Amino acid sequence: MFTMEPSSSDMHFLDAHTHAQFALFDADRAAVLAHAREADVYVVNVGTQRDTSRRAVELADEIEYGVYAVIGLHPVHTSKSFHDEKELGGGEAAKAFTSRGEVFDHDYYRTLALHPKTLAIGECGLDYFHFSDDEPRDEQVRKQKDAFLAQIALAREVRKPLMIHCRDAFHDLIPILREHGGGGLPPGIIHFFTGTPDDARALLELGYSFTFGGVVTFTRDYDAAIAAIPADRILSETDAPYVAPVPFRGKRNEPAFVVHTVAKLAELKGVSTDEMKAQIWANAQRIFGI
Repeated sequence: MFTMEPSSSDMHFLDAHTHAQFALFDADRAAVLAHAREADVYVVNVGTQRDTSRRAVELADEIEYGVYAVIGLHPVHTSKSFHDEKELGGGEAAKAFTSRGEVFDHDYYRTLALHPKTLAIGECGLDYFHFSDDEPRDEQVRKQKDAFLAQIALAREVRKPLMIHCRDAFHDLIPILREHGGGGLPPGIIHFFTGTPDDARALLELGYSFTFGGVVTFTRDYDAAIAAIPADRILSETDAPYVAPVPFRGKRNEPAFVVHTVAKLAELKGVSTDEMKAQIWANAQRIFGI
């Protein structure tokens, strides 16, 4: 069980969206989390389906402080989807899961959501990039929207923000949030934002914040969005084990590497790394209540 953690006046680097509970870290997870602590990085492990959500909560519960959970059902797992061994492992049980998809189970996820170290509901949303050839697209979109709406309802019920995944679907996501985002739903986060400036403005008006990861260290594609988004709406992430920043590009990503992303965000916003670190931590305290 966890104990009380350091005073909220402390300031830390934040990896607001990572997956250290994924199968790719099974061999050295303790060392990876030790690296994060040595780098003064607080870690938010984000679930993608039943097992990875449960494991995120278990990991948060096992570690005294500095490790949190987000729980939910990723849109690609609502229908038949590709099998990612980095995420689910190579076992037959995991492969069977990806062959059937998952229907969102409110009671199962509500139990996980009520854990005191669960910060948000997600990774939920819409993904119109990864479609299966085994099912009509309209049916896959319907399943994604149904699961997303169910998770919006859960977030409202437990008064915790959403951690949203959106790829090639902002034209549907934004109207859904406009229609269903009231009723006490706390403003959440758009993870790994890839939308247009107009999308960013619409989401800012709805109260959402945005995470950026290692990709900002090796491409200029996100510079305009980062310039347009106020610093008090930006958080840092790794999305580990994916998309490692320079100087680790091409290697397995891990939470400790988020310090390189914070340094780049600071450069892009014209502030020091310490100032960016402090701003991101303040943003996390406001959004997550940590």
